[in-house]
Amino acid sequence: MTNVKGSDKLPKFRKAYLQVHSDLAENDKVLSWFEQLHQAPIPKTIWLQCELALAEGFTNATRHAHKYLPTETPIDIEVTMYTDCLEIRIWDYGQPFDFTEWLKVQPEPDMFAPGGRGIKLMYAIADDISYTRTSDNRNCLLIKKNYWLYPQVQNDNSDFTKI
Repeated sequence: MTNVKGSDKLPKFRKAYLQVHSDLAENDKVLSWFEQLHQAPIPKTIWLQCELALAEGFTNATRHAHKYLPTETPIDIEVTMYTDCLEIRIWDYGQPFDFTEWLKVQPEPDMFAPGGRGIKLMYAIADDISYTRTSDNRNCLLIKKNYWLYPQVQNDNSDFTKI
């Protein structure tokens, strides 16, 4: 097997899972768990953006999807780290919700309002985001954030317009 220089510094594929109750008090537990997963090569700015998106997704599941459900209702969270992206999945038991349609009809949020900016914030952070109904009658919020660990180098010989 050939070793590639610097490959020991790449984050290894990693998947982690957490189940919490539908209670805003669990947010500290969720964020503490997430922080323990951080691997140094993943840029800190990317990690913090994902942490914010996770907090928003968990808060939305608790406040909105589970609004009329008991606090014992579980919320499942899965984080998968690849060498070039991070995926966060949050499952809830709320009613189906058309995420894309909601985004289309929302006015600009009031800066001074106590809420109403979470979905737009997650949308701005994520490179790919979806909210789909699963076969087990749950909803899955997928937040995907791409990153590149090394600076990209401009190659002067890459100008194909001369060919």
